[in-house]
This record gives sequence, structure tokens and C-alpha cells, in this order.
Amino acid sequence: MKPWLSEQWCLGQITGDFLWHMEDVLHQLEIPYDPLRPLIYFDERPCFLIEEAGSIIPLSPGKAKRYDYEYKKNGSCCVLLAFEPHTGFRYVEVRDRRTAVDYAEFMNRLVERHYAQVEAIRLVQDNLNTHTPGSFYEILPAAEAFELAQRFELHYTPKKGSWLNMAEIEFAALSKQCLDRRIPDRDRLQKEVLAWTDKRNADGKTINWSLIGPRR
Repeated sequence: MKPWLSEQWCLGQITGDFLWHMEDVLHQLEIPYDPLRPLIYFDERPCFLIEEAGSIIPLSPGKAKRYDYEYKKNGSCCVLLAFEPHTGFRYVEVRDRRTAVDYAEFMNRLVERHYAQVEAIRLVQDNLNTHTPGSFYEILPAAEAFELAQRFELHYTPKKGSWLNMAEIEFAALSKQCLDRRIPDRDRLQKEVLAWTDKRNADGKTINWSLIGPRR
């Protein structure tokens, strides 16, 4: 026993509402793939912009790259990510914030650029208050906002159940492969994230997800 140790954990209450949302999200993966009704996971994360305050000593034989522990904070921005597990396609944007307008503009572009011909997008996301079709009315006339809303079939992860969202796994890969260093400004972050996205899409990277099948 090591009573001085502790771990941070996401402890959701197992209520009927929790189970309903969990079952609904897991059921989406059991539905056979239909290109006219693609399954997409969405999430968003803040990203802090950090600039080097000192000099960097480059990598050399037998020695790792070295940098000063001091740094300069240049604010933050937000990365929005949509991921389609059946095809290994992801769409990513870097935004200054994550407001209802940012959410709506992201979803509008996602449809226009990549899913204009589908019947409906089955969208799995968390229950943040901006993640509703109501946000579409912040950027579009009412008739167009309503039409855009009809393109989505929404499925929400349960409270404290965001581990059911595959977009979180994509963010883990993004953090490890792209964001594991100091990035000083939004322009640089945009270039880095888009390069990562293009490479991962070209490689068709998807996720080996095992939480499907009988759960009773």
C-alpha cells in the first residue's frame, strides 16, 4: 500500500441518463458504414502559445537539444477537430476562441467542403452548451440555419463520459506528435496542425476501437 499516492480520474455517476447516452454512442459504431450517413466525432481543445525566452542549443552527436526553462506566454487559441473513424479522415481548424460562432462556422465549413452530398452526419460530441443547432442561427439566416441543422443527427456523450468520444484519442495523437513543443503564435500553430492533419489523412490513420458488441 502507498496511501500517499493519488490519481486524477473522471468519476461519472452511473445513472439511467448516463447509461442511455453511453449505449446510444456505442450503438453508432455498430451500425454498418454508410457513406451517405457518415459517423463523425467532434471535440475542441485550448492550446497555449508559448515562445522561447532564451537561446536553443541544437541537437548534436551524443547530446539532446537543449532549451532554456524560461518562456514567454503569448495567449491561447483553440483547436477544433472532427474525425470519421470508418475512413480515417479528419478535419481540423485553429480558432481564436471556442464560442457558438466558432462551432457553427466549423460545422458549416465541414458540410460545405467535405460532406455536401451526404444525407446526414451522425455527430458524436460532448454536451457543451454551444454544441447545438441553435449556434447555427448566430451566423446564418433562420431558414439557412434550419437547413444546416437538418444535416446533422446529434448524439451526446454522457456527462463525465467524454472517453466515449474518439476525437479525444485523435487529440492525444495530435498532442504527442505535433503539440509536444513550444509554439509561439497562431500562424505557426496553424501550419503545424494542418501539416499533421494532411499527413495523417494521407496515411489513412484510424483507431482500433474495442468498446463495441454486447454490453449486457
